[in-house]
Amino acid sequence: MPNTQSSGKSSAVRERLERGLSQGDATEMGRDMVQYLREYARENPETAALWCFGIGFVIGWKLKPW
Repeated sequence: MPNTQSSGKSSAVRERLERGLSQGDATEMGRDMVQYLREYARENPETAALWCFGIGFVIGWKLKPW
């Protein structure tokens, strides 16, 4: 069953993108993205953990000190 709250937020984000972003809109959009990622991680913990591991592995590989 689709989550009506998240679909409402995605339409609000789409409307903001269509009319352009101000500084306040960009901040709110960042908060919405963090909220979405947290919700995704709660619903799909294995996938989120694998993404974090993969991103950490690549960053660690590129920043290795030797």
